[in-house]
Amino acid sequence: MSTGTLLAIVIPVAVVLVLIGVAVGLFMRRRHLRERFGPEYDRTVQDADGRMAGERELMAREKRHDALNIKPLEDSRRERYRRDWDGVQQEFVDRPETAVHDADRLVTSLMHERGYPTEDYEQRLKDLSVEHGRTLKHYREAHEIDALTTQHRATTEQLRGAMTHYRALFDELLTNGGQSRHARA
Repeated sequence: MSTGTLLAIVIPVAVVLVLIGVAVGLFMRRRHLRERFGPEYDRTVQDADGRMAGERELMAREKRHDALNIKPLEDSRRERYRRDWDGVQQEFVDRPETAVHDADRLVTSLMHERGYPTEDYEQRLKDLSVEHGRTLKHYREAHEIDALTTQHRATTEQLRGAMTHYRALFDELLTNGGQSRHARA
Protein backbone atom coordinates (compact mmCIF):
# COMPACT_ATOMS: atom_id res chain seq x y z
CA MET A 1 0.00 0.00 0.00
CA SER A 2 1.39 3.35 -0.97
CA THR A 3 1.94 6.21 1.45
CA GLY A 4 -0.69 8.29 -0.33
CA THR A 5 -3.31 5.57 0.01
CA LEU A 6 -2.41 5.05 3.65
CA LEU A 7 -2.75 8.78 4.35
CA ALA A 8 -6.05 8.85 2.46
CA ILE A 9 -7.35 6.25 4.91
CA VAL A 10 -5.69 7.39 8.15
CA ILE A 11 -6.51 11.11 7.91
CA PRO A 12 -10.30 10.69 7.45
CA VAL A 13 -10.37 8.07 10.24
CA ALA A 14 -8.48 10.46 12.53
CA VAL A 15 -10.86 13.30 11.66
CA VAL A 16 -13.88 11.09 12.36
CA LEU A 17 -12.41 10.02 15.70
CA VAL A 18 -11.74 13.65 16.68
CA LEU A 19 -15.31 14.61 15.71
CA ILE A 20 -16.69 11.72 17.75
CA GLY A 21 -14.56 12.83 20.72
CA VAL A 22 -15.83 16.40 20.43
CA ALA A 23 -19.43 15.21 20.16
CA VAL A 24 -19.05 12.97 23.21
CA GLY A 25 -17.44 15.84 25.14
CA LEU A 26 -20.29 18.18 24.28
CA PHE A 27 -22.85 15.54 25.21
CA MET A 28 -21.16 14.89 28.56
CA ARG A 29 -20.93 18.63 29.32
CA ARG A 30 -24.60 19.14 28.45
CA ARG A 31 -25.59 16.17 30.60
CA HIS A 32 -23.51 17.48 33.53
CA LEU A 33 -25.09 20.94 33.26
CA ARG A 34 -28.64 19.51 33.00
CA GLU A 35 -28.09 17.35 36.07
CA ARG A 36 -26.47 20.11 38.12
CA PHE A 37 -28.83 22.96 37.25
CA GLY A 38 -32.10 21.04 36.80
CA PRO A 39 -34.89 23.28 35.47
CA GLU A 40 -32.53 26.25 35.56
CA TYR A 41 -30.65 24.72 32.61
CA ASP A 42 -33.69 25.03 30.33
CA ARG A 43 -34.53 28.50 31.62
CA THR A 44 -31.01 29.80 31.04
CA VAL A 45 -30.67 28.24 27.58
CA GLN A 46 -34.07 29.65 26.59
CA ASP A 47 -33.12 33.15 27.75
CA ALA A 48 -29.70 33.05 26.02
CA ASP A 49 -28.83 33.57 22.38
CA GLY A 50 -28.67 29.84 21.75
CA ARG A 51 -27.71 26.66 23.54
CA MET A 52 -23.96 27.30 23.48
CA ALA A 53 -24.38 30.81 24.95
CA GLY A 54 -26.65 29.43 27.67
CA GLU A 55 -24.21 26.67 28.51
CA ARG A 56 -21.33 29.17 28.65
CA GLU A 57 -23.40 31.23 31.11
CA LEU A 58 -23.99 28.17 33.29
CA MET A 59 -20.29 27.26 33.23
CA ALA A 60 -19.44 30.83 34.24
CA ARG A 61 -21.87 30.48 37.16
CA GLU A 62 -20.13 27.27 38.22
CA LYS A 63 -16.74 28.97 38.09
CA ARG A 64 -17.96 31.94 40.15
CA HIS A 65 -19.70 29.63 42.62
CA ASP A 66 -16.59 27.51 43.07
CA ALA A 67 -14.71 30.66 44.10
CA LEU A 68 -17.27 31.45 46.84
CA ASN A 69 -16.71 30.27 50.39
CA ILE A 70 -19.97 28.35 50.84
CA LYS A 71 -19.97 26.67 54.21
CA PRO A 72 -22.31 24.51 56.29
CA LEU A 73 -23.94 25.89 59.40
CA GLU A 74 -22.94 24.94 62.89
CA ASP A 75 -25.67 23.07 64.77
CA SER A 76 -26.32 25.96 67.15
CA ARG A 77 -26.82 28.39 64.23
CA ARG A 78 -29.10 25.90 62.46
CA GLU A 79 -31.26 25.64 65.59
CA ARG A 80 -31.44 29.42 65.88
CA TYR A 81 -32.65 29.66 62.29
CA ARG A 82 -35.25 26.96 62.93
CA ARG A 83 -36.58 28.93 65.89
CA ASP A 84 -36.60 32.13 63.84
CA TRP A 85 -38.55 30.37 61.08
CA ASP A 86 -41.07 29.08 63.62
CA GLY A 87 -41.52 32.67 64.78
CA VAL A 88 -42.12 33.87 61.22
CA GLN A 89 -44.72 31.14 60.70
CA GLN A 90 -46.50 32.12 63.90
CA GLU A 91 -46.43 35.76 62.81
CA PHE A 92 -48.23 34.77 59.59
CA VAL A 93 -51.48 34.21 61.48
CA ASP A 94 -51.85 37.85 62.53
CA ARG A 95 -49.63 39.70 60.03
CA PRO A 96 -49.21 37.66 56.83
CA GLU A 97 -47.62 40.44 54.75
CA THR A 98 -45.08 41.19 57.46
CA ALA A 99 -44.39 37.47 57.84
CA VAL A 100 -43.64 37.18 54.11
CA HIS A 101 -41.22 40.12 54.33
CA ASP A 102 -39.61 38.54 57.37
CA ALA A 103 -39.35 35.17 55.59
CA ASP A 104 -37.54 36.91 52.73
CA ARG A 105 -35.14 38.58 55.16
CA LEU A 106 -34.56 35.32 57.02
CA VAL A 107 -33.77 33.41 53.82
CA THR A 108 -31.42 36.20 52.74
CA SER A 109 -29.73 36.15 56.13
CA LEU A 110 -29.30 32.38 55.93
CA MET A 111 -27.83 32.66 52.43
CA HIS A 112 -25.40 35.30 53.67
CA GLU A 113 -24.34 33.21 56.63
CA ARG A 114 -23.74 30.21 54.38
CA GLY A 115 -21.43 32.40 52.27
CA TYR A 116 -23.58 33.53 49.36
CA PRO A 117 -23.29 37.19 48.33
CA THR A 118 -26.69 38.80 48.92
CA GLU A 119 -26.37 42.36 47.62
CA ASP A 120 -28.06 41.85 44.24
CA TYR A 121 -31.19 39.71 43.74
CA GLU A 122 -30.33 38.68 40.15
CA GLN A 123 -26.82 37.64 41.20
CA ARG A 124 -28.30 35.72 44.14
CA LEU A 125 -30.39 33.75 41.67
CA LYS A 126 -27.35 32.93 39.56
CA ASP A 127 -25.24 31.92 42.57
CA LEU A 128 -28.00 29.79 44.05
CA SER A 129 -28.74 28.13 40.71
CA VAL A 130 -25.51 26.13 40.82
CA GLU A 131 -26.54 24.01 43.81
CA HIS A 132 -30.19 24.85 44.28
CA GLY A 133 -31.52 24.92 40.71
CA ARG A 134 -34.39 22.60 41.59
CA THR A 135 -35.74 24.88 44.34
CA LEU A 136 -34.87 28.18 42.72
CA LYS A 137 -38.32 28.50 41.13
CA HIS A 138 -39.74 28.61 44.66
CA TYR A 139 -37.49 31.51 45.55
CA ARG A 140 -38.45 33.41 42.39
CA GLU A 141 -42.17 32.94 43.02
CA ALA A 142 -41.90 33.92 46.68
CA HIS A 143 -39.90 37.01 45.78
CA GLU A 144 -42.54 38.06 43.22
CA ILE A 145 -45.29 37.71 45.82
CA ASP A 146 -43.20 39.60 48.36
CA ALA A 147 -42.99 42.45 45.82
CA LEU A 148 -46.81 42.45 45.58
CA THR A 149 -47.09 42.89 49.34
CA THR A 150 -45.38 46.27 49.18
CA GLN A 151 -48.44 47.44 47.23
CA HIS A 152 -50.84 45.35 49.35
CA ARG A 153 -51.89 43.46 46.21
CA ALA A 154 -51.17 39.90 47.31
CA THR A 155 -54.08 37.67 48.26
CA THR A 156 -54.02 35.54 51.39
CA GLU A 157 -53.57 32.46 49.21
CA GLN A 158 -50.59 34.06 47.45
CA LEU A 159 -49.08 34.98 50.81
CA ARG A 160 -49.54 31.41 52.02
CA GLY A 161 -47.88 30.22 48.81
CA ALA A 162 -44.97 32.62 49.34
CA MET A 163 -44.35 31.13 52.76
CA THR A 164 -44.35 27.64 51.27
CA HIS A 165 -41.97 28.74 48.51
CA TYR A 166 -39.60 30.44 50.94
CA ARG A 167 -39.71 27.34 53.13
CA ALA A 168 -38.53 25.11 50.27
CA LEU A 169 -35.29 27.05 49.78
CA PHE A 170 -34.93 27.75 53.51
CA ASP A 171 -35.04 24.03 54.34
CA GLU A 172 -32.51 23.19 51.65
CA LEU A 173 -30.11 25.92 52.78
CA LEU A 174 -30.61 25.06 56.43
CA THR A 175 -29.85 21.39 56.01
CA ASN A 176 -26.90 22.20 53.76
CA GLY A 177 -28.77 20.50 50.91
CA GLY A 178 -26.74 20.67 47.73
CA GLN A 179 -23.74 21.77 49.78
CA SER A 180 -20.68 22.79 47.83
CA ARG A 181 -17.67 20.63 47.18
CA HIS A 182 -15.74 22.98 49.49
CA ALA A 183 -18.12 22.27 52.37
CA ARG A 184 -17.92 18.49 51.91
CA ALA A 185 -14.14 18.39 52.09
